[in-house]
Amino acid sequence: MTKSTARQVIVSMGTAARINRLKAAAYFIEYPDEITNLIDLVFDIDFKLHHKAAWVLEFVLENHIDWLVPHLDTFTKQLAKLKNDSALRPIAKICQWIAYEYVYKKNKSFTNSLTNKQINLIIESSFDWMIGEYRVATKVYTMDTLYYFGCLNLNDLSWVHSELKNIILQHIHLGSAGYQSHGKKIITLLDKK
Repeated sequence: MTKSTARQVIVSMGTAARINRLKAAAYFIEYPDEITNLIDLVFDIDFKLHHKAAWVLEFVLENHIDWLVPHLDTFTKQLAKLKNDSALRPIAKICQWIAYEYVYKKNKSFTNSLTNKQINLIIESSFDWMIGEYRVATKVYTMDTLYYFGCLNLNDLSWVHSELKNIILQHIHLGSAGYQSHGKKIITLLDKK
């Protein structure tokens, strides 16, 4: 398989309909070695359909999150490149899954592989997404990611929860109903810490 094969799957997938995304994801599930090429397409911002690659990556990783482990370095180093709202939502969701697997599930694949540098790259991008002009879904997933990583008992991450709370409080009155609802939930969790 080649990068051009992966690209062709994305180009030919059609609209954002769930059935199309599932069909494209099925190809990558059948050929897991193609995940490298799919991740490359997600972060190839010159590829006009890189957002569709992100949609497909989300569907693949939903049931195969461990497949991301060998690619954590590539994935985390390139997060800051993404600016497209349609690409950011699924990537923010994947970051949420990574944080959950690492912090709460204590998934050995992640606890043995995810480095402090990679965690910091996710946190840095997450804060950029929280303060940037992005859709509410991206921000909601990002709140969870930052909350999870802030729960780690590490001195160099002790600031994460307080900064997250400040950002939510600054923006909650302007946010959508979804932002306000999830923001209040996160603030309640933070206040219990």
